[in-house]
Amino acid sequence: MSQSQSENRRIVLASRPHGKPVDDNFRLEKAPLPVAKEGQLLLRTVWLSLDPYMRGRMSDAPSYAAPVQIGEVMTGGGVSRVVESHSPDFKTGDLVVGRTGWQDYAVVNADEVKKLEGAALKQPSLALGVLGMPGFTAFMGLLDIGEPKPGETLVVAAATGPVGSLVGQIGKIKGCRVVGIAGGEEKCRYAVEHFGFDECLDHRAPDLDQRLKAACPDGIDVYFENVGGAVFDAVLPLLNTKARIPVCGLVSQYNATGLKEGHDRLSLLASTILRKRLRMQGFIIFDDYGHRYPEFAKQMGEWFEAGKVKFREDVVEGLENAPQAFFGLLEGKNFGKLVVRVGQD
Repeated sequence: MSQSQSENRRIVLASRPHGKPVDDNFRLEKAPLPVAKEGQLLLRTVWLSLDPYMRGRMSDAPSYAAPVQIGEVMTGGGVSRVVESHSPDFKTGDLVVGRTGWQDYAVVNADEVKKLEGAALKQPSLALGVLGMPGFTAFMGLLDIGEPKPGETLVVAAATGPVGSLVGQIGKIKGCRVVGIAGGEEKCRYAVEHFGFDECLDHRAPDLDQRLKAACPDGIDVYFENVGGAVFDAVLPLLNTKARIPVCGLVSQYNATGLKEGHDRLSLLASTILRKRLRMQGFIIFDDYGHRYPEFAKQMGEWFEAGKVKFREDVVEGLENAPQAFFGLLEGKNFGKLVVRVGQD
């Protein structure tokens, strides 16, 4: 879609969803090009990242971050070109990554973005995936909270997603037996053949609990939680004493409008935590580990360059298609890291 340099297309939150988001919750509008002041940058978005956490920002329920306000641009990370710089640290044409939102152009403070370097310069969208927030989440959550040890069994759901696929591969690097859980035979086959998982189970097929038990004859030492729901129900009885459970997301619950009906499992969870001395710890990646980003960037960059970790992207063309792609993300329709190519580069 062509546009004038004097206009900025942006997608704003038009209303708050009740349950699953719908088209009417978003509005594509045009606005004047934003103006950068001293210490700021005018950026043109090239790649936009779509991630499950965005569903939470559409709601005004209490959370770890402020919600997007009605009429505000939807939040999101992106890779952008510097169009105009009012900072000595950046020049026109630099590629940067930062939180720029669902829009063609954004103005940010110079200290709010990072300049791309290394492998990300060759394929900039990787700064939103394996070399960005999802990779950072997998790296710190697994290594710092999960503490995988050689010979242990690691289970991770959403096994072909941007976080789960890397959790599994890092687990293999650390000598674990890795069992993935994914939606559909194709994704499960890909997790084994491409990402090197030992096994991968289709959560859409019946008897997940029995199949998971057969796949984990020695129990589960680390479960990386990013889905919740029925998957965790199958995992809980198989957790070994002193198992570790990093919790970075619960995508199966993001569209829920209330507590799920049925048996109350809270007492079972509490008693299992006590009896097996489990460690279950939630984390917000940049809030908790932002100071360790250089450590991640160095190690993941080395693994990626050496071919020790692989990555898959699901590319959507055009800013105007971001809402539909986002709906699919919440239903597990994406296959790999979901990114939108907003502008040609």
